[in-house]
Amino acid sequence: MATTETSAPKVTADTLAAFSDAFNRHDANALMDFMTEDCVFDGAGGSEVYGTRFVGRDAVRAAFEAVFKTFPDAHWGDGRHYVLGERGVSEWVFTGTHAEGWRIEAEGCDLFEFRDGLIAVKRAFRKERPKQNV
Repeated sequence: MATTETSAPKVTADTLAAFSDAFNRHDANALMDFMTEDCVFDGAGGSEVYGTRFVGRDAVRAAFEAVFKTFPDAHWGDGRHYVLGERGVSEWVFTGTHAEGWRIEAEGCDLFEFRDGLIAVKRAFRKERPKQNV
C-alpha cells in the first residue's frame, strides 16, 4: 500500500504581503486568519526587553485593533517581504496620525516565526522619532 505524505502549507513572501494588506485595510479579522490560535505579538514599545507581549488570538486581535483606534490612518507602506523556511521578515515605513493629533513616519520591520503555514510569532520593531506636527 502506498503512503501519501502531505506537507503543511508554507508561508511565502506573498503571504506576508497579503498580511500587510490586511493591516492597511485595518481588518483585524483577516489578520487573525493568518495567525495560529496560540499566536504571540511583541509590540514595538513597552517596558520589557521584548516590548509589550500579547498572547493568544483574543489578546493579539485587541492589540491590533488598539493600533487602528490610536492611529486611525495607520499605514505600512513600501513593504518588502522575505521568507526563509519557518522565519520571515517584513520591512515597511509606518505612517500615521495619533488620536492626540501628532504624526509619525518611521521605518520598521516585523520578524516572524511560522508554524503549520501560519504566523505563530510576530515581533515588531520601529525607529523611535520625535513626534511630528500635523
